Amino acid sequence: MTAAEFIDAYWPYIAIAVVAVLIVLWLANRKTSVIREGLAKDVLDEGAERARRNQALIDAAPAEPPPQPAAAAVRVDGDDLTRIKGLGPKIATILNEMGITRFAQIADWDEADIDRIDAQLGRFEGRIRRDSWVEQAKFLSQGDESGFSAKFGQNG
Repeated sequence: MTAAEFIDAYWPYIAIAVVAVLIVLWLANRKTSVIREGLAKDVLDEGAERARRNQALIDAAPAEPPPQPAAAAVRVDGDDLTRIKGLGPKIATILNEMGITRFAQIADWDEADIDRIDAQLGRFEGRIRRDSWVEQAKFLSQGDESGFSAKFGQNG
C-alpha cells in the first residue's frame, strides 16, 4: 500500500487526529497564557481584608459552650421514671418539668389526666396508652417487681 492509497483509505481518521492535536495544542497554549498574564486565581489572592477577618475570628475569645442537655434531670427527688417501658430520658425530663416525679403520681392518672399530659408530650404523644404507663407505674409504685417483670419483662 502506497502513501497515497493509505491517505485515500484512512483520510477521515487522519483528519480527526489532526483536529484533536490542534485542540490539545490550543488548550495547552491557553493555559500557559492565562498563567503568564496573571489571570489565574491564587489561593492567597483573597485579599488582606479577608485574612484580617479570619485572624480576628481566630483571636476572639471562645464563645460560651452551649447548654448541656438536662440528662441529669431525669430523676429529680423522685423515682427513676425511665424504668417505665417506653418512657425514656427526654420524656422523663418533660414530666419532671411538669412536676411529675413519682410512679404513684402516674399510677393515679385517670383518662382526663392522660389526655391532658399526653397533649403536652409533643412528638411523644400517644405513648402513655400505647406503652401502658399507668399500669406499669402501679406495679412499680407498689414495689411489685415480680408482677412488673411477669407482665412487662425484665427491667433493663
